[in-house]
Amino acid sequence: MIPALVIFAVTYLLMLALPKERPWVALCSAAVFMALGQLGVYDFSLSAALGAVDYNVLLMMSGTMGIVSLFIRSRMPARLAEQLIVWVPNAQWAVCVLALFAGVISAFVDNVATVLMVAPVGLAIARKLKISPVPVIIAIAVSSNLQGAATLVGDTTSILLGGFAEMNFFDFFWMHGRPGVFWGVELGALTSLLVLLWLFRKEKQPITARVETQVEDDVPTALMLLTVGLLIVASFLPQPESGLLATLYDLRSGLICMTLCVVGVVRACLREHSAKPLVQVVQELDRDTLLLLFGLFIVIAGIRTAGVIDAAAQLFHTVAGEDPFRLYVLLVVVSVVLSAFIDNIPYVATMLPVVQGIAALMNNGAGMAPEVFYFGLLTGATLGGNLTPIGASANIAAIGILRKNGETVRTADFLRIGVPFTLAAVLTGSVYLWLVWGRAL
Repeated sequence: MIPALVIFAVTYLLMLALPKERPWVALCSAAVFMALGQLGVYDFSLSAALGAVDYNVLLMMSGTMGIVSLFIRSRMPARLAEQLIVWVPNAQWAVCVLALFAGVISAFVDNVATVLMVAPVGLAIARKLKISPVPVIIAIAVSSNLQGAATLVGDTTSILLGGFAEMNFFDFFWMHGRPGVFWGVELGALTSLLVLLWLFRKEKQPITARVETQVEDDVPTALMLLTVGLLIVASFLPQPESGLLATLYDLRSGLICMTLCVVGVVRACLREHSAKPLVQVVQELDRDTLLLLFGLFIVIAGIRTAGVIDAAAQLFHTVAGEDPFRLYVLLVVVSVVLSAFIDNIPYVATMLPVVQGIAALMNNGAGMAPEVFYFGLLTGATLGGNLTPIGASANIAAIGILRKNGETVRTADFLRIGVPFTLAAVLTGSVYLWLVWGRAL
C-alpha cells in the first residue's frame, strides 16, 4: 500500500503545483499504476485499468460541452438576461437577478460557460450605471458555482456522483421516495440571494434597459431542452439483464448528449456550408478536464486495488466513530475547507469511493445507506469553491474577464461576497439534506 500512497501523494502535489499540467500528471500517474500492475506489484491488469474508466461520464461531458458551445453562439443566454433586466427597478435587483439567472443556467450548463455568457451583460450594466463591475461579476460567478450541484449535468462533480452512485437525472430531484439534492441546493440559493440583496443594499440607482440582442438560431436552445427531456425519460427505462442492450443502458446518458451534440454540429455545418462550427466546438471542448478524469479514473482504481481507499475510509471512520451525524458534518466541513484551495474535480473523484467505504464500515460493520454522505460531499465540495478566488474554475474565469477589462480584483473583494454567500448556502443546504436523509439512518 505504501508505494501506491506515495505515488498518489506525489500526483496530488504535482497537480497543485502545476495546475496547467494536471491532465498529464494524472495520465502519467495512471501509466505508473498500469506498469506496476503489469510487473505484478498489484493485481491491476490493463483491462482492469481501462474498465475503470467511466465512459458514460466522459461522453456526457463531451456532448454537453458541445451543445453548450452551440447554445452560447446562438446568443440566446444574453437575450434572456436582457429580458429579465427589463423588469427590475434598480441596480440592486439587477445584480441579484443576473446572479440568480446565472445560477439557473448553471444547473444545466457548465459553470465556466455560464460565467462567459452572463458576465458581458453584467459588465454592460455596471458601465451604464457607473458602478464597479467587480462585485457584479463575482456575484455571477459564485451563484454559478452554487447551482452547478443541482442537477446531473450542472457540474463535473454532479456528473461524477451520478456515474459513481448510478444516479439518473431524475434522482437529483426525487430519489427513494424523498426529495433529492436539487432542493437542498435551491434552498441554499434562496438563502444566498438574501445575502446578495444585503450586500448590494446601497446600489439603488434606477435602471432602464432594452432587449437588444438578436437570437441567431433557436435550434441550440431546443437541443438543450431536448437533452434534459431525454435524460429524464432515460431515467425510467428498465435495465436489461446483459448483452449489448445492457452496455448501451450503462452509456445511455452519454449517448444521448453526444448524439444531440453531433446532430447540432452537423446541422450548423450544413446551415453555414462550412466546417467552422465543428472546428469551434472541438476547440471549445475542455480537453484538459476530460483527460484529467480519464487518468483519475485509472489512478483511483489503482489505489483502491492497493488498499489506500480502504485505509482512508478507516481513518475517517476512526475520527467520526459510529455517529452518522458526526461523519456527515466532518465530510461537509472538510470538503468546504479543502475545496476552497484545491480543485473539487479530483477531490470528489477521489473521495466518492472513500465515502462508499466509510458508509460500509458504519453500524459496526453492517453498513448504512451512503446517499446522505454523498450529498454532504457534493454540497461541501461544490459550494466550498466559493470561499476563495482560486477555489473554482468559474471564479478564475470571472477574475480573468475583469482583468481583461482593466479591473483590479483584490482577494478582499472576493472574500467580502464569497464568504457570507458560501456559509449561508452550505449551512442551509446541509441542514436540509440531513433533515431529509440523515435522520432516517
